[in-house]
Amino acid sequence: MLQQIERLYRISKQSERLIIGLMSGTSLDGLDVALCKIKGSGPQTEVQILQFDTIGFDEDFKEEIRKIFAKPEISFEQLCVLNPWIAIKHAELITKCLKNWNIKSEEVDLIASHGQTVFHMPKRLHQKEKFGNSTLQIGDGDHLAVNTGIITVSDFRQKHIAAGGEGAPLAVYGDYLIFSKKGENRIMLNMGGIANFTYLSADLDPLKVFSTDVGPGNTLIDAFVRKYFPGKDFDEDGKIALSGKLNAELLNSLNDHSFFSEEYPKSTGPELFSIAYVENAIQKSNTDFLKPEDIICTLTQFTIDSIVTSIKECFKSNQILHLYSSGGGIHNPAIMNGLKENLPNCIFYSTEELNILPDAKEAVLFSVLANELVAGEKENLFGNMQREIPKVTMGKISFPMQ
Repeated sequence: MLQQIERLYRISKQSERLIIGLMSGTSLDGLDVALCKIKGSGPQTEVQILQFDTIGFDEDFKEEIRKIFAKPEISFEQLCVLNPWIAIKHAELITKCLKNWNIKSEEVDLIASHGQTVFHMPKRLHQKEKFGNSTLQIGDGDHLAVNTGIITVSDFRQKHIAAGGEGAPLAVYGDYLIFSKKGENRIMLNMGGIANFTYLSADLDPLKVFSTDVGPGNTLIDAFVRKYFPGKDFDEDGKIALSGKLNAELLNSLNDHSFFSEEYPKSTGPELFSIAYVENAIQKSNTDFLKPEDIICTLTQFTIDSIVTSIKECFKSNQILHLYSSGGGIHNPAIMNGLKENLPNCIFYSTEELNILPDAKEAVLFSVLANELVAGEKENLFGNMQREIPKVTMGKISFPMQ
């Protein structure tokens, strides 16, 4: 163990580190693997993506996770066996990437693994007085470390909750460190399964940094595409939505939930925005006659409304905002065109303008969190950020075999 600790200490003192960031989101489409070269720490952090790939999960893998994903009642046996199994599968994918990139595992300093979220339940959702915020990501860090031979940082969200947060969104930390720019008010909008954004002030005032979930991103669209169009996992190029008709009654019913009136910042997940949520809205609005295309169209507008409403509520209508988008939603023209039409005060870009591939952004941000845990200095770490954002480093460290 002493040898491993000494190795970690040497890594912490290096001028730069090679870190593999991993992200598997609630869409369950695949594992994002980003090999990053990171220099410095804190506000001096510099990130360069050396390699990136998204490796799609096969249907069997996704089906095993869906047996417990976002469900209040599950088989604990399934949860127990999935925890190491997912990590071993992720380790196989990392090994495959390294081979394709002609990089040896011993050249990599750290793995930063988000893990697979299977349940996210802040107190605002469960409303049980004696219990606090909670979240669960599986894909055990020890199995990753042992099967790759690389020191692994994982399970980031628990420290955030322990320090008083909801465990999400965590993008604010990496966004603040690597994307802030003097003279430009920025919104870093990520549209994965759930949509969230971080606000970065043009005057670089950390007290103005702000991050929140806003509602569904792709999770409901993907779920109903799978339901109505077997063999499809998502609405490619927004074609299904664009072929359907918006139904105002269903849209109003979808928007009728207390989540949307709660104070910012807040977090949510597919535990709320589920198939049952939509089926209940269909029942309340008496719209069970709708064609699948019309439902997909309306769900797409629901995603647009959630994002547009939150931005309009959080910022003055005359404030010019530079909006940098990332995540799977960026590939859906129906979503992107809807946002542009309804947010005239926003200038739209993708994070590629900032040298971060939109699909790689979340994996990169977790590599930044791992870098901060290992090499960050306390006085540099979010010291003046607003009180709603816990000022903590996150992640648990797992060592490979001696």
